[in-house]
Amino acid sequence: MLADTDVRWCQRITVAFLDTGDRPVTAGTVTFGSHVIGALGIDWATLESTRPLPLPLAPGTPATGRWRVCVDAWRVPWGMHLDTRDVTFKWK
Repeated sequence: MLADTDVRWCQRITVAFLDTGDRPVTAGTVTFGSHVIGALGIDWATLESTRPLPLPLAPGTPATGRWRVCVDAWRVPWGMHLDTRDVTFKWK
């Protein structure tokens, strides 16, 4: 789930996780691909940021991670906005 913030270069992101394995996840990261979108809908850039997972993730127990993802303010000029579309995970 995405939510805007008080500044155009940040978004609040909520992601639900479920460990379907038989052991807890004790290490890992989530990477967000935030797109800079122009006034006419043109995708000008994709900027990545990586955050730690909400650990530990117990097997079979849902968990929720919440992050405020921001890029440098100068990367999102007036009239443009941020749209985080890509989410990837790496865990052990």
